[in-house]
Amino acid sequence: MNKRVFARAAAVLALAAAVAGAAHAQTPIKFQLDWRFEGPAALFLTPAARGYFKDARLDVTIDAGNGSGGAVTRVASGAYDIGFADLAALMEFHANNPDAPNKPVAVMMVYNNTPASVMALKKSGIRKPADLAGKKMGAPVFDAGRRAFPIFQKANGIGAVNWISMDPPLRETMLARGDVDAITGFTFTSLLNLEARGVKAEDVVILPYPSYGVKLYGNVVIVNPKFLKEHPAEVKAFLVAFTKGVKDVLARPEAAIADVKARDGIINTELETRRLKMALDQVVNSPDARAEGFGQIVPARLSLMASQVSDAFGTKTRVNPDAVWNGSFLPTKAELNILPKK
Repeated sequence: MNKRVFARAAAVLALAAAVAGAAHAQTPIKFQLDWRFEGPAALFLTPAARGYFKDARLDVTIDAGNGSGGAVTRVASGAYDIGFADLAALMEFHANNPDAPNKPVAVMMVYNNTPASVMALKKSGIRKPADLAGKKMGAPVFDAGRRAFPIFQKANGIGAVNWISMDPPLRETMLARGDVDAITGFTFTSLLNLEARGVKAEDVVILPYPSYGVKLYGNVVIVNPKFLKEHPAEVKAFLVAFTKGVKDVLARPEAAIADVKARDGIINTELETRRLKMALDQVVNSPDARAEGFGQIVPARLSLMASQVSDAFGTKTRVNPDAVWNGSFLPTKAELNILPKK
Protein backbone atom coordinates (compact mmCIF):
# COMPACT_ATOMS: atom_id res chain seq x y z
CA MET A 1 0.00 0.00 0.00
CA ASN A 2 2.78 2.36 0.92
CA LYS A 3 4.46 1.57 -2.36
CA ARG A 4 1.27 2.48 -4.25
CA VAL A 5 0.91 5.75 -2.38
CA PHE A 6 4.55 6.54 -3.01
CA ALA A 7 4.20 5.72 -6.71
CA ARG A 8 1.14 7.91 -7.05
CA ALA A 9 2.81 10.76 -5.20
CA ALA A 10 5.85 10.44 -7.42
CA ALA A 11 3.65 10.49 -10.51
CA VAL A 12 1.82 13.60 -9.29
CA LEU A 13 5.13 15.35 -8.56
CA ALA A 14 6.50 14.38 -11.97
CA LEU A 15 3.38 15.74 -13.68
CA ALA A 16 3.55 18.96 -11.68
CA ALA A 17 7.22 19.37 -12.58
CA ALA A 18 6.42 18.79 -16.24
CA VAL A 19 3.60 21.36 -16.18
CA ALA A 20 5.80 23.86 -14.37
CA GLY A 21 8.60 23.22 -16.83
CA ALA A 22 6.26 23.76 -19.77
CA ALA A 23 4.94 26.95 -18.21
CA HIS A 24 8.46 28.34 -17.91
CA ALA A 25 9.84 26.90 -21.17
CA GLN A 26 11.52 29.44 -23.40
CA THR A 27 10.99 29.55 -27.15
CA PRO A 28 14.36 29.67 -28.93
CA ILE A 29 14.71 32.49 -31.46
CA LYS A 30 17.70 33.01 -33.75
CA PHE A 31 18.08 36.69 -34.58
CA GLN A 32 20.20 38.14 -37.40
CA LEU A 33 21.49 41.72 -37.23
CA ASP A 34 22.10 43.71 -40.39
CA TRP A 35 25.65 44.64 -39.45
CA ARG A 36 28.43 44.29 -36.91
CA PHE A 37 28.21 44.81 -33.16
CA GLU A 38 28.38 48.61 -33.37
CA GLY A 39 26.45 51.30 -31.51
CA PRO A 40 23.03 50.80 -33.15
CA ALA A 41 23.11 47.08 -32.26
CA ALA A 42 22.34 48.21 -28.69
CA LEU A 43 18.70 48.44 -29.78
CA PHE A 44 18.61 44.63 -29.69
CA LEU A 45 21.49 43.80 -27.34
CA THR A 46 20.10 45.91 -24.49
CA PRO A 47 16.72 44.15 -24.20
CA ALA A 48 18.63 40.86 -24.29
CA ALA A 49 21.13 41.96 -21.63
CA ARG A 50 18.40 43.28 -19.33
CA GLY A 51 16.41 40.08 -19.50
CA TYR A 52 13.39 41.47 -21.34
CA PHE A 53 13.37 38.65 -23.87
CA LYS A 54 13.89 36.09 -21.12
CA ASP A 55 11.02 37.59 -19.11
CA ALA A 56 8.84 37.07 -22.20
CA ARG A 57 9.89 33.39 -22.21
CA LEU A 58 12.07 33.84 -25.27
CA ASP A 59 15.60 32.45 -25.62
CA VAL A 60 17.01 34.93 -28.15
CA THR A 61 20.48 34.52 -29.64
CA ILE A 62 21.76 37.54 -31.58
CA ASP A 63 24.37 37.25 -34.33
CA ALA A 64 26.23 40.02 -36.16
CA GLY A 65 25.55 40.45 -39.87
CA ASN A 66 27.26 41.64 -43.03
CA GLY A 67 24.53 43.61 -44.77
CA SER A 68 20.77 43.78 -45.15
CA GLY A 69 20.74 41.55 -48.23
CA GLY A 70 22.35 38.74 -46.27
CA ALA A 71 19.94 39.22 -43.37
CA VAL A 72 16.94 38.93 -45.69
CA THR A 73 18.18 35.75 -47.40
CA ARG A 74 19.11 34.08 -44.10
CA VAL A 75 15.69 34.76 -42.61
CA ALA A 76 14.08 33.56 -45.85
CA SER A 77 16.06 30.31 -45.69
CA GLY A 78 14.94 29.62 -42.13
CA ALA A 79 18.50 29.76 -40.80
CA TYR A 80 17.24 32.68 -38.71
CA ASP A 81 13.74 33.26 -37.38
CA ILE A 82 13.81 37.04 -37.05
CA GLY A 83 16.17 39.68 -38.41
CA PHE A 84 16.90 43.36 -38.95
CA ALA A 85 17.23 44.66 -42.49
CA ASP A 86 16.71 47.61 -44.79
CA LEU A 87 13.13 47.66 -46.09
CA ALA A 88 14.33 48.31 -49.64
CA ALA A 89 16.39 45.10 -49.54
CA LEU A 90 13.31 43.20 -48.37
CA MET A 91 11.20 44.73 -51.14
CA GLU A 92 13.81 43.78 -53.72
CA PHE A 93 13.87 40.17 -52.49
CA HIS A 94 10.08 39.94 -52.74
CA ALA A 95 9.92 41.38 -56.24
CA ASN A 96 12.83 39.33 -57.59
CA ASN A 97 11.66 36.07 -56.02
CA PRO A 98 7.90 36.05 -56.58
CA ASP A 99 7.65 32.26 -56.26
CA ALA A 100 9.84 31.89 -53.16
CA PRO A 101 7.82 30.05 -50.49
CA ASN A 102 9.20 31.85 -47.44
CA LYS A 103 9.57 35.53 -48.21
CA PRO A 104 10.22 37.38 -44.93
CA VAL A 105 7.67 39.92 -43.74
CA ALA A 106 8.35 43.28 -42.05
CA VAL A 107 6.49 43.54 -38.75
CA MET A 108 7.93 46.68 -37.15
CA MET A 109 9.49 49.91 -38.42
CA VAL A 110 12.67 50.86 -36.53
CA TYR A 111 14.55 53.32 -38.78
CA ASN A 112 11.71 55.60 -39.88
CA ASN A 113 14.04 57.31 -42.35
CA THR A 114 16.79 55.81 -44.42
CA PRO A 115 20.20 56.63 -42.88
CA ALA A 116 21.70 56.79 -46.38
CA SER A 117 23.53 59.88 -47.59
CA VAL A 118 26.11 61.02 -50.08
CA MET A 119 29.35 62.20 -48.46
CA ALA A 120 32.18 64.15 -50.06
CA LEU A 121 35.14 66.21 -48.92
CA LYS A 122 34.68 69.97 -49.11
CA LYS A 123 37.88 70.30 -51.11
CA SER A 124 36.17 68.37 -53.95
CA GLY A 125 33.93 71.36 -54.62
CA ILE A 126 30.81 69.28 -54.14
CA ARG A 127 28.23 71.29 -52.20
CA LYS A 128 24.84 70.17 -53.52
CA PRO A 129 23.40 67.12 -55.30
CA ALA A 130 23.72 68.63 -58.79
CA ASP A 131 27.50 68.88 -58.28
CA LEU A 132 27.73 65.07 -58.36
CA ALA A 133 27.16 64.90 -62.13
CA GLY A 134 30.16 63.33 -63.86
CA LYS A 135 31.90 62.56 -60.58
CA LYS A 136 33.43 59.28 -59.41
CA MET A 137 31.14 57.72 -56.80
CA GLY A 138 32.28 54.88 -54.57
CA ALA A 139 30.41 52.22 -52.58
CA PRO A 140 30.07 48.45 -52.28
CA VAL A 141 27.65 47.10 -54.88
CA PHE A 142 25.16 46.06 -52.18
CA ASP A 143 25.25 49.36 -50.25
CA ALA A 144 21.73 50.59 -49.49
CA GLY A 145 22.59 54.17 -50.46
CA ARG A 146 24.08 53.07 -53.77
CA ARG A 147 21.08 50.86 -54.58
CA ALA A 148 18.73 53.76 -53.86
CA PHE A 149 20.89 56.38 -55.57
CA PRO A 150 18.73 56.43 -58.74
CA ILE A 151 15.84 57.66 -56.57
CA PHE A 152 18.06 60.40 -55.09
CA GLN A 153 19.39 61.13 -58.59
CA LYS A 154 15.92 61.53 -60.08
CA ALA A 155 14.61 63.62 -57.19
CA ASN A 156 17.49 66.09 -57.60
CA GLY A 157 18.02 66.11 -61.37
CA ILE A 158 21.57 64.77 -61.15
CA GLY A 159 23.36 63.87 -64.37
CA ALA A 160 25.22 60.59 -64.94
CA VAL A 161 27.88 59.53 -62.42
CA ASN A 162 30.67 56.96 -62.59
CA TRP A 163 30.55 54.18 -60.01
CA ILE A 164 33.58 52.47 -58.50
CA SER A 165 32.99 49.35 -56.41
CA MET A 166 34.98 48.25 -53.38
CA ASP A 167 34.69 46.20 -50.21
CA PRO A 168 33.12 48.05 -47.24
CA PRO A 169 36.41 48.61 -45.30
CA LEU A 170 37.90 50.50 -48.28
CA ARG A 171 35.03 52.92 -48.92
CA GLU A 172 36.03 55.71 -46.54
CA THR A 173 39.74 55.13 -47.14
CA MET A 174 39.29 55.71 -50.88
CA LEU A 175 37.37 58.93 -50.26
CA ALA A 176 39.95 60.18 -47.76
CA ARG A 177 42.83 59.68 -50.18
CA GLY A 178 40.93 61.07 -53.21
CA ASP A 179 40.42 57.87 -55.20
CA VAL A 180 36.72 58.75 -55.45
CA ASP A 181 34.92 62.09 -55.31
CA ALA A 182 32.01 60.97 -53.14
CA ILE A 183 30.59 57.89 -51.45
CA THR A 184 27.21 56.61 -50.35
CA GLY A 185 26.64 55.01 -46.98
CA PHE A 186 24.78 55.26 -43.70
CA THR A 187 25.73 58.65 -42.27
CA PHE A 188 26.40 57.33 -38.78
CA THR A 189 28.69 54.68 -40.24
CA SER A 190 30.70 56.53 -42.87
CA LEU A 191 31.16 59.87 -41.13
CA LEU A 192 32.69 58.26 -38.05
CA ASN A 193 34.77 55.94 -40.21
CA LEU A 194 36.14 59.00 -42.02
CA GLU A 195 37.04 60.59 -38.70
CA ALA A 196 38.85 57.41 -37.72
CA ARG A 197 40.94 57.88 -40.88
CA GLY A 198 41.97 61.39 -39.92
CA VAL A 199 39.28 63.39 -41.73
CA LYS A 200 37.72 66.19 -39.68
CA ALA A 201 33.93 66.26 -39.55
CA GLU A 202 33.89 69.93 -40.59
CA ASP A 203 35.69 68.98 -43.81
CA VAL A 204 32.92 66.59 -44.89
CA VAL A 205 29.87 67.54 -46.96
CA ILE A 206 26.86 65.40 -46.09
CA LEU A 207 23.81 65.15 -48.35
CA PRO A 208 21.27 63.07 -46.42
CA TYR A 209 18.67 61.40 -48.62
CA PRO A 210 15.72 62.46 -46.41
CA SER A 211 16.82 66.11 -46.65
CA TYR A 212 16.80 65.98 -50.45
CA GLY A 213 13.40 64.61 -51.33
CA VAL A 214 13.95 60.88 -50.69
CA LYS A 215 11.49 59.74 -48.01
CA LEU A 216 12.43 56.09 -47.98
CA TYR A 217 11.88 54.03 -44.87
CA GLY A 218 14.99 52.42 -43.38
CA ASN A 219 15.47 49.26 -41.34
CA VAL A 220 12.67 47.02 -40.13
CA VAL A 221 12.26 43.89 -38.03
CA ILE A 222 11.61 40.99 -40.41
CA VAL A 223 10.26 37.52 -39.64
CA ASN A 224 10.31 34.19 -41.45
CA PRO A 225 6.66 33.54 -42.46
CA LYS A 226 6.72 29.93 -41.27
CA PHE A 227 7.93 31.03 -37.84
CA LEU A 228 5.34 33.82 -37.84
CA LYS A 229 2.54 31.36 -38.54
CA GLU A 230 3.69 28.86 -35.91
CA HIS A 231 4.65 31.38 -33.20
CA PRO A 232 2.45 34.49 -33.49
CA ALA A 233 2.31 35.09 -29.73
CA GLU A 234 6.09 34.79 -29.46
CA VAL A 235 6.63 37.31 -32.28
CA LYS A 236 4.37 39.80 -30.52
CA ALA A 237 6.16 39.14 -27.22
CA PHE A 238 9.50 39.72 -28.97
CA LEU A 239 8.33 43.10 -30.29
CA VAL A 240 7.00 44.17 -26.87
CA ALA A 241 10.30 43.23 -25.18
CA PHE A 242 12.30 44.89 -27.96
CA THR A 243 10.27 48.11 -27.64
CA LYS A 244 10.89 48.17 -23.89
CA GLY A 245 14.61 47.88 -24.59
CA VAL A 246 14.56 50.67 -27.18
CA LYS A 247 12.96 52.94 -24.58
CA ASP A 248 15.92 52.22 -22.27
CA VAL A 249 18.43 52.90 -25.06
CA LEU A 250 16.76 56.23 -25.88
CA ALA A 251 16.89 57.24 -22.22
CA ARG A 252 20.49 56.19 -21.54
CA PRO A 253 22.51 55.53 -24.71
CA GLU A 254 25.81 55.71 -22.81
CA ALA A 255 24.75 52.83 -20.57
CA ALA A 256 23.47 50.83 -23.54
CA ILE A 257 26.90 50.82 -25.15
CA ALA A 258 28.09 48.57 -22.33
CA ASP A 259 25.78 45.90 -23.73
CA VAL A 260 27.51 46.22 -27.12
CA LYS A 261 30.93 46.16 -25.45
CA ALA A 262 29.95 42.90 -23.76
CA ARG A 263 29.52 41.31 -27.19
CA ASP A 264 32.59 42.88 -28.82
CA GLY A 265 35.25 43.87 -26.33
CA ILE A 266 37.42 45.73 -28.85
CA ILE A 267 34.91 48.44 -29.82
CA ASN A 268 35.78 52.06 -29.11
CA THR A 269 33.22 53.01 -26.46
CA GLU A 270 33.32 56.76 -27.16
CA LEU A 271 33.04 56.27 -30.91
CA GLU A 272 30.19 53.79 -30.69
CA THR A 273 28.31 55.99 -28.22
CA ARG A 274 28.45 58.80 -30.76
CA ARG A 275 27.35 56.42 -33.51
CA LEU A 276 24.38 55.24 -31.46
CA LYS A 277 23.31 58.78 -30.59
CA MET A 278 23.51 59.80 -34.25
CA ALA A 279 21.35 56.83 -35.25
CA LEU A 280 18.79 57.61 -32.55
CA ASP A 281 18.55 61.27 -33.58
CA GLN A 282 18.55 60.72 -37.34
CA VAL A 283 16.37 57.67 -37.87
CA VAL A 284 14.76 56.38 -34.66
CA ASN A 285 13.58 59.57 -32.96
CA SER A 286 13.36 61.67 -36.11
CA PRO A 287 10.53 64.16 -36.77
CA ASP A 288 8.91 61.65 -39.15
CA ALA A 289 9.10 58.89 -36.53
CA ARG A 290 7.47 61.11 -33.92
CA ALA A 291 4.73 62.08 -36.38
CA GLU A 292 3.98 58.52 -37.47
CA GLY A 293 4.66 56.76 -34.17
CA PHE A 294 7.46 54.35 -33.31
CA GLY A 295 7.19 51.01 -35.07
CA GLN A 296 4.48 52.12 -37.48
CA ILE A 297 4.16 53.10 -41.14
CA VAL A 298 1.95 55.31 -43.29
CA PRO A 299 0.40 53.19 -46.09
CA ALA A 300 0.71 55.92 -48.74
CA ARG A 301 4.39 56.41 -47.95
CA LEU A 302 4.97 52.65 -48.05
CA SER A 303 3.25 52.41 -51.45
CA LEU A 304 5.35 55.24 -52.86
CA MET A 305 8.53 53.54 -51.66
CA ALA A 306 7.41 50.25 -53.23
CA SER A 307 6.98 51.99 -56.58
CA GLN A 308 10.32 53.82 -56.30
CA VAL A 309 12.21 50.63 -55.39
CA SER A 310 10.59 48.75 -58.28
CA ASP A 311 11.81 51.41 -60.71
CA ALA A 312 15.24 52.12 -59.22
CA PHE A 313 16.18 48.48 -58.62
CA GLY A 314 14.74 47.22 -61.90
CA THR A 315 12.98 44.33 -60.17
CA LYS A 316 11.48 41.36 -62.04
CA THR A 317 8.02 42.15 -60.73
CA ARG A 318 6.52 45.22 -59.08
CA VAL A 319 6.82 45.41 -55.30
CA ASN A 320 3.52 44.71 -53.56
CA PRO A 321 3.52 46.85 -50.37
CA ASP A 322 0.78 44.70 -48.81
CA ALA A 323 2.99 41.61 -49.14
CA VAL A 324 6.05 43.05 -47.41
CA TRP A 325 4.35 44.61 -44.38
CA ASN A 326 2.20 43.14 -41.58
CA GLY A 327 1.54 45.48 -38.67
CA SER A 328 -0.87 43.20 -36.84
CA PHE A 329 1.80 41.96 -34.41
CA LEU A 330 2.78 45.42 -33.16
CA PRO A 331 2.55 46.25 -29.46
CA THR A 332 -0.29 48.49 -28.31
CA LYS A 333 -0.22 52.23 -28.98
CA ALA A 334 0.55 52.79 -25.29
CA GLU A 335 3.51 50.37 -25.42
CA LEU A 336 4.80 52.05 -28.61
CA ASN A 337 4.66 55.52 -27.04
CA ILE A 338 8.38 55.60 -26.23
CA LEU A 339 9.84 58.47 -28.24
CA PRO A 340 10.91 61.40 -26.04
CA LYS A 341 9.80 64.81 -27.20
CA LYS A 342 12.47 67.20 -28.38
